[in-house]
Amino acid sequence: MKSNIKIQETEAKSILQKSGLPDADWVVNPYTGCRFGCKYCYAAFVGRFRHPNEDWGSYLDIKTNAPELLKKELARKMEKMGVKDIGTIFFSSVTDPYQGIEAKYQITRKCLEILVELEYKGLVSILTKSRLVTRDIDIFKKLKRVEVGLTVTSTGDPISRYLETYATPNEKRIEALRKLNKEGIKTYAFVGPLLPHYVWQEKQLEELFKQLKKAGVSYIYLEHLNLSNQIKERLFKFLKKDYPELLEKFEESLKPEYREKLDKLLSRLINKTGLKVIHQKAIYHQDKK
Repeated sequence: MKSNIKIQETEAKSILQKSGLPDADWVVNPYTGCRFGCKYCYAAFVGRFRHPNEDWGSYLDIKTNAPELLKKELARKMEKMGVKDIGTIFFSSVTDPYQGIEAKYQITRKCLEILVELEYKGLVSILTKSRLVTRDIDIFKKLKRVEVGLTVTSTGDPISRYLETYATPNEKRIEALRKLNKEGIKTYAFVGPLLPHYVWQEKQLEELFKQLKKAGVSYIYLEHLNLSNQIKERLFKFLKKDYPELLEKFEESLKPEYREKLDKLLSRLINKTGLKVIHQKAIYHQDKK
């Protein structure tokens, strides 16, 4: 699929950042921007200073010095603390570490090689929407502790493909999970955001859970759709243009009764399929004005 994207090489000032996420202590974002440009993405705000008039998904900054920075910053922190484990390091919070450009630049791979070189003993956690992640199975096997997750939002319906235009198709992500698990890599799935057009198709949702269970994931996350004003404005612009009939369904997801009903459905299907859910329920982001 042809598209225009502005790619530029940059040098970051820092790469190992404290995390605001509940399940990670540090984050590494090898890129600024994300080619996948998913229409519901919460991270669309991150480029507003460097790329104030550009759409999310239309630009990508490659942090070419990320591996060198990571080596310097992590070595310093470990030496200061006198340990080989400063907590969970997460790839990545506001970009996809395995988007297409990674095949050429290998910034994520080089960062992981630094962790191997420094004999890092903490947990390294990865989350992506790309099957390219299987390229680095050899590196994963050298890490002391690693888990690899793929975001999987559906079994591949047309609306989900539209919302995630440039990401690896959902069925290929599940294939990647199977391959990783076969190679002995601990895996998980991030089922989120729970897309309102899809979640009430109970048989489809149950099939998704069954496929993830069969793929060998150790656990899953569930996440309600985050419709803060900024996300909603961007997402609804696309829906109004191409799928106006879905606007009402997406609006419904803001209502407490919608979430309560969906939580009951999720609980029933999770019990039926035997999957382990982190936090025991779907993550809910408070609606921010």
